[in-house]
Amino acid sequence: MRYALYFTPPKADPLTALAARWLGRDAFSNEIFSDKAIGVVPENHAEVTADPRRYGFHATLKAPFELASSVTERDLLDVAADFAARTPAFAIPELVLGQLGQFFALVPGAVYQPLQDFAAQVVKTFEPFRAALSEADIARRKPEGLSEAERANLLRWGYPYVNDEFRFHMTLTGKVAAEQQASIHDLLRDRFADHTGKPLDISGLAVFVEEERGAPFTVRSWLPLADAQK
Repeated sequence: MRYALYFTPPKADPLTALAARWLGRDAFSNEIFSDKAIGVVPENHAEVTADPRRYGFHATLKAPFELASSVTERDLLDVAADFAARTPAFAIPELVLGQLGQFFALVPGAVYQPLQDFAAQVVKTFEPFRAALSEADIARRKPEGLSEAERANLLRWGYPYVNDEFRFHMTLTGKVAAEQQASIHDLLRDRFADHTGKPLDISGLAVFVEEERGAPFTVRSWLPLADAQK
């Protein structure tokens, strides 16, 4: 079993519902949606969304980890609840559709330092709960292809893309072939138009769980940040 600390909007948020239908699964309820319920999609929609569908709609704050032997799930949930209660909610000034290499995601319009600081604090606060990576887990990250800073993060924090290397992104696709990128971009631009070019409230912290390796990630607990609009 693995846990992760993610950001996702609340279950009732329209963006959550829209993204769940695009991905084909709701991480809160684990409900599966057929393409017929989603609207216009590419022929290979199931393939294009396979990777992000398993993880659920989210932005990674602390990447999936096994629990250290000295702690329990209850310990993790208690500390997460305390952290959320003490951490003020805030908003990213602008959410936009971005392309990161071969995949598409919702991202901030510009680097926003309060978001960077929030993510770094999550990584640090929950580090005592993380079991050390196995050699196999390290190898899966292909450290030979990482920068020096990313390799150092992987060994220190269990994930390459933290602190100065962190870039907030809510993934909408897996890798998209070059010849399909323009059409997917236009489809996503239209599909998420009501949510882009606007602020995004960072109103909660979610604890996700993967019951066994390869299983879908689901929301174990969604915790409102202090002063969040409920």
